[in-house]
Order: sequence, then C-alpha cells, then structure tokens
Amino acid sequence: MRFKLIVLLALMASLLSGCGYNQIQTNDEQVTAAWSEVLNQYKRRADLIPNLVQIVQGYASHEKEVLTKVTEARAQVAGIKATPELVNDPQAFAQFQAAQAQLSGALSRLLLVVENYPNLKADASFRDLQAQVEGTENRITVARNRYIKDVQEYNTTVRVFPSNLTAMLFGYKTKANFAVEDEKAMSAPPAIKFDGGAKPGAAVGKPASSALSAGY
Repeated sequence: MRFKLIVLLALMASLLSGCGYNQIQTNDEQVTAAWSEVLNQYKRRADLIPNLVQIVQGYASHEKEVLTKVTEARAQVAGIKATPELVNDPQAFAQFQAAQAQLSGALSRLLLVVENYPNLKADASFRDLQAQVEGTENRITVARNRYIKDVQEYNTTVRVFPSNLTAMLFGYKTKANFAVEDEKAMSAPPAIKFDGGAKPGAAVGKPASSALSAGY
C-alpha cells in the first residue's frame, strides 16, 4: 500500500513538473525577490530625501515651492502600502508607479535648483549625500530592470501552453509590470551632477527621459 502511494506521488510530481508547475514556482519566487529589491532601493531613496531637503533648505529656504513638492511627493509614496501582493493588482501597481514618478519629477526639479547655489554644492555634507543619491538611482535602475525581466519570464510561463493550464488550475495569473516608455533611457544609468561642469536643465525635462526617471 505504501509502495503504491509513493508511486502515485512520484507520478503526480512528474505530471506537475511536465506541465510547468515547478517552473511557475521558480519564476514566481524570482519575481518576489526582484520586487523586494525594488522596494528596498525605493525606500533607501525615500530615506535620503529628508536629509537632502534639510540641507538645501539651509541654503535656499526661499525655494519653498520646490521643497514642498518634494516633501509632499515623498509623503504620497509613503502612504502606499507596497506589499508583495501589490504586483498582483494592476490598479494598485499603477498608483504605486505614478507616485514614484511624481517623486522623481519633484526630486529632479529640486536638484536643478542646486545649480544656483555654489555654496550649497561645496558643502561637504551635501556632496556626501550627492554620492548616496547617485548610487541609489543606479541601484533603482538595476533593480527595476531585473524585475521587468523576471516578470516577463513569469508572465510568459503562465500564458504559454501547456503551463497555462497548470496556471489556471492553481490560480496563477499574470503580474503587473513597469511601463517602459523609453527602454534605452531605462537601461542607461542616471546622470546626476552638481559640479560646475553640469549643464542646467540636462537632468530634467519630461519625466520619462530625465536623469531621475530611471528611478520611478
């Protein structure tokens, strides 16, 4: 009796594997890990913003509108509950992406303001923060690109035959992905510069193509 049970379990495992069950599990875990890294880098950026605002405010307190927009955009991002389940809700995912886009745009405008304050750019604390922001934006780009690729692999698995039958049987559906308006801009590391050689306006413009757009 026990032998028959073992044979039956082995047969079921073989059938599930042949129908793509194991591949779906593998891809699902990869998406979860990639999403966690995206959130980790976005959180790191959000944690840097208060210090950035504080330093800029010390030299340019009259830039109230720009500083306020960054603070409000950060608060909006913080108000979104970014859980692993978010990737299974296209509407919630779109709201999350829009909030990050708004924060990126506000942060980009704030960094442009810095060009008008040489003393601020020379501040040691600011320059240290500059390096942290640059590094975070690069890590956001890498994390997003990994997530995009992992979701594409997962979605392909749950849509193609015969693994799509397994996906329907166990309730696996396609996951939300980042909208890539400019793939070249997405793959290029952001250029954030505060030195005298930086060209005002080079890091801003339309959010989709700005130097910080890779981070949202």
